Amino acid sequence: MTLLRDALARATDRLTTSGVPSPRFDAEELAAHSLGVVRGDLWRHDAPGDEFESYVGRRASREPLQHITGRAHFRHLTLAVGPGVFVPRPETEIVTEAAISATRAVPSPRVVDLGTGSGAIALSVAAEVPGSTVHAVEADPGAYAWAARNCAGSGVDLRLGDMVEAFSDLDATVDVVVSNPPYIPVGASVRDPEVAAHDPALALWSGADGLDAVRVVEQVAARLLRPGGTVVVEHADLQGRSAPAVFSASGRWTGVRDHPDLAGRDRFLTATRATTA
Repeated sequence: MTLLRDALARATDRLTTSGVPSPRFDAEELAAHSLGVVRGDLWRHDAPGDEFESYVGRRASREPLQHITGRAHFRHLTLAVGPGVFVPRPETEIVTEAAISATRAVPSPRVVDLGTGSGAIALSVAAEVPGSTVHAVEADPGAYAWAARNCAGSGVDLRLGDMVEAFSDLDATVDVVVSNPPYIPVGASVRDPEVAAHDPALALWSGADGLDAVRVVEQVAARLLRPGGTVVVEHADLQGRSAPAVFSASGRWTGVRDHPDLAGRDRFLTATRATTA
C-alpha cells in the first residue's frame, strides 16, 4: 500500500503542476485503469499497474482522462469515448434531466436527440424512461461510430446525417426534442487544452455569435414537434438571453424559459411548440 500511496502522491503533484483541474481524482482513475479495476477497489492493491506512469504522462500533457481510460461516466451510464467524439460534460446531466422530466410527463413518448455525439443524452432517456421511443442523429462520421458502439442493443434509432434533413418521417409527431449543439463563437479562445486540442471541431464552433446551430435546432424542433411538445437546448453560460431569444423571435414557441446549472450559470432553455405558427 505504501507503493501505491507514494505513486499517487507523485502523480497528483505532477498533474497539479500541469494544471489538471482534478489531479488527485485523475491520478486515482489512472491507477485503477492501469490495474483493470474501479477506483473504489484501489485499496485492495499495493501498487499501480505497469502502464500507470505512461498514463500519468499523457494526462500531464492534457490528453483527456476519458481518452486514456476509454470511458466517460454520465448519469447512470458508462460510455465508450475517444478521439473523434465530444466527451460528455457533467453540466449536460442537468439538461438531460430536464428532457427526461418532460418525457416522463407524456404517455408512450417519442423523443429526438439532435447531434447526439457519444449518444449520452439519447441513451439516458431510453434507459430512464421505460416505454419511450428514442431517435438520435449525428452528422460527424467519427462521432457517429462512437454513438453506434454505445447505442448497440439499446433500442435507440440512431442515424447518420445532418439534423436539418433528419427524421422527415417524424414531422409533427415528436413529444420531446433535446440537443446539446455546438455553441462556441468562431475565433473565441478556449481555455481548456483538452477541449481545444482534442474535442472535434464540429462539436464546438457555431458561427460568429455561437448561435448558428441553435438556430438550426429551433427550426428542426419546430418541424418535428407536435403542438404542445417540448424542446430542451443546452447553450453557453453567456447565452442565457441570446439563445432563448432565438426561440422567442420565431413566433413558433410559448413558455420560452432559461435555466441555470448546479453552479448557478445559465445553461439551457426550454420551450413549448405553439399550437399555431
